[in-house]
Amino acid sequence: MLKQFRPAIAMLGLMTLITGVAYPLSVTGVAQLAFPEQAGGSLVHDAQGEVRGSALLAQNFKGDQWFEPRPSAADFATVASGASNLAPSNPALAERIATDAKRLQGEEAGPVPMQLVTTSGSGLDPHLSPQAAHFQIGRIAAARGLPSASLERLVEQHTERPLVGPAVVNVLALNLALADNRAFAGNENAP
Repeated sequence: MLKQFRPAIAMLGLMTLITGVAYPLSVTGVAQLAFPEQAGGSLVHDAQGEVRGSALLAQNFKGDQWFEPRPSAADFATVASGASNLAPSNPALAERIATDAKRLQGEEAGPVPMQLVTTSGSGLDPHLSPQAAHFQIGRIAAARGLPSASLERLVEQHTERPLVGPAVVNVLALNLALADNRAFAGNENAP
């Protein structure tokens, strides 16, 4: 019987070394060499060089002076990321969406973009459509005392147009540019 277990145990040990050690280390090494920024987490740095987040993950921005990302069912926690799994017929989902829409509506004209009241599949989508970003400009301009045209230019500068798919705006990058006063240095109307 030991004669039969020995090759099985040896094969288990060999496959564990290959698939559990050698393969992950080689893939990590290739990724670090070929795509160092992405393999390092696509970190976003501020003007002082400090890490402020990842371009791949949404962050919570509260306050009228910031562009808000999509809502997160996991409260922007990466460990518990995921959708709320509430059905469209669920009263709790309808109530949350109605509350968020009422809060965002403010004095804006037109309906609130769906992206601003619904979560993404992961709950951590860092992007908004340019339309959802433009919807927030009036609120941010009033809170910061900036002309809307300056914020519209800022959104346009941070709009990414991928080869495939719709145009998107990374909310973290947009808010970091908004926090950087130099973004408005060329604007004579800026405070």
